[in-house]
Amino acid sequence: MNKNLLLAAVSLVALSATAPALAADLAARPYTKAPAMIATVYDWSGFYIGINGGGGSSHATWDLVGFGRDGSHDATGGTVGGQVGYRMQSGQFVFGVEGQGNWADFSGSHIGAISGFTNHTKIDSFGLITGQVGYAWNNVLLYAKGGAAVVGTKYDASFGGATASASDTRWGGTIGAGIEFGFAPNWSVGAEYNHIFLGGKDQTLTGGLGVFAVNTKQDVDMGLVRLNYKFGGPMIGRY
Repeated sequence: MNKNLLLAAVSLVALSATAPALAADLAARPYTKAPAMIATVYDWSGFYIGINGGGGSSHATWDLVGFGRDGSHDATGGTVGGQVGYRMQSGQFVFGVEGQGNWADFSGSHIGAISGFTNHTKIDSFGLITGQVGYAWNNVLLYAKGGAAVVGTKYDASFGGATASASDTRWGGTIGAGIEFGFAPNWSVGAEYNHIFLGGKDQTLTGGLGVFAVNTKQDVDMGLVRLNYKFGGPMIGRY
């Protein structure tokens, strides 16, 4: 037999034997593992800045020094302001510090039981410096706060067209609680309640009514709606 023909026959037999195996290899589809699922969780850590607005009420009492209680009234109205703070999250616990400053118009008056004067009180500003501790359920944060408060107040007494006035800036304490909801990347909205404790303090009123002293005491309750923007990434991945 011709040598070339023999080699051709052997090659043909070998090719026939391996063809099914090659076809099987080509038909097999490689298995690819599906990527792991990643759940996103809201991260409350970072610096934030925001605005707030709402309403409040101050219960003010007036005592004529040396004579006794001249009466009391509720000073009510609206407020608007801003806040800046920093929060740090550890697990589901959130800790933070915050400074807040507001313009206010909490005003009210009463007729003095002893003096017969119209006694008027107006809170026109306040500030809060507080620490916070909270618990987060992903993008929902519930927190409590407490610290120091400073309040600016004006006092007026009037009768028959004559007045006497005084003003002061008084420090006190504050406690509060709130809930906040992260509704978009870096943005959150919430509602908050605050109570400010202000002890009694003597005020010397001067003007057309003469010069006289009153001791004033007031506590403030207010509710605020807040909108915050947090700097940095709002979410982290968790497998």
